[in-house]
Amino acid sequence: MKFAHLADTHLGYRQFGLHDREKDFYEVFEKTINKIIDEKVDFVIHSGDLFESSKPSPIALLVFQKALLKLKGVGIPVYATAGNHDTTLRKDSIPPQVLYKKHGLKVISPINSEYIEEDGTFICGVPYYPKSKKTFLKEKLGKLSKKAEEYDKKILVLHQGIDKYLPFEYELEIGDIPENFNYYALGHIHNYIEDDYGEGKLVYPGSMDIWKSSELSDYNKNGKGFCIVEMDGSDVSVKRISIDIPREFISITVDEFYLNQEILNLKSRIAALDNKPILNITIENPKSSSADIYDMINKELGDLCLLIRPSFKVDEKDDESIDISNIDTLEPKSLLHEHLKSFDNEDISDLAIDLYEKLSNDNVEESEKLIEDFYDDYFEKIDITDEDIDLSKDASQTDLKEFKDDI
Repeated sequence: MKFAHLADTHLGYRQFGLHDREKDFYEVFEKTINKIIDEKVDFVIHSGDLFESSKPSPIALLVFQKALLKLKGVGIPVYATAGNHDTTLRKDSIPPQVLYKKHGLKVISPINSEYIEEDGTFICGVPYYPKSKKTFLKEKLGKLSKKAEEYDKKILVLHQGIDKYLPFEYELEIGDIPENFNYYALGHIHNYIEDDYGEGKLVYPGSMDIWKSSELSDYNKNGKGFCIVEMDGSDVSVKRISIDIPREFISITVDEFYLNQEILNLKSRIAALDNKPILNITIENPKSSSADIYDMINKELGDLCLLIRPSFKVDEKDDESIDISNIDTLEPKSLLHEHLKSFDNEDISDLAIDLYEKLSNDNVEESEKLIEDFYDDYFEKIDITDEDIDLSKDASQTDLKEFKDDI
């Protein structure tokens, strides 16, 4: 049995607000589909974040529809679960993937089916759940693990962060993952990860293009792409397939003293590229004003780059009041996680992290739903109801509301 595993395609993502970047994501996705067909696989697994948004643009929907019909035309079925970008937290909401049910897409979800049998292989999974729903998620995994015992070949499909691979931002700990599967088809982490786990392999194929600049280090090491997986009984082998991305990200750091020479080097380097790159350039020890430096860089390279993203690093000796030496490592979510340790309450910490994630993306409605669910779960855990609170003449309905708000 041979299948393709991909994830985090983020169709419709208009990075930096640039239409060209949206087209780049479509282009690399189409290349991937063509390569999958060339590999003559039995089926495809997509582990979430198919789209950038739970309400994809018509173009994003059309691009996927064409790809799905192309696969269907050569007899390759597709199984998919929803990622955090594909879903909303509203009750009874459905991911956009269900639009393609009549086109042959089989969605792994509680609404549709949590497991599928493919030629004797058990394929199961759940869509993305935030960390505040970890208990519920672990219960789901336990039930699927028990069902999987009936089969010899078992695949678990998830879109979650795991503490071993994603510190500070995980939803599950590695010990929460059942150990009786042959292949763990993961999504959510955009770097390529292949690890031995359970009875086989645990794999994150990574994103299809550079979704944010922090992925550059892994991209330079592993590239972008997907995986071809072969299962022969209990033996599992994974082959990484690299796909050339349409546009290069160039990241350099240069002292202002050498900036003119570096610009000449960049012009030569960019001339050899097919498409305009994204340029991340850090200027160390700037003596001129940042505005003057940027104007000069833009004048020399603006027409050659799709986007120039400058930053400036000041020598501490020149200005002791500025310390940005560790700015790249001070991720806001990591700092929040460290601060929350002082509360010594895992439930509240998980809620805070999930709210940060949603509010950072202006998902106010989903944030409100998170708070409502937390409120309901909290009162259920401590077994407090409205009747437990004294509503006599000394405790008005207003007091009750304030009590609940405080909690």
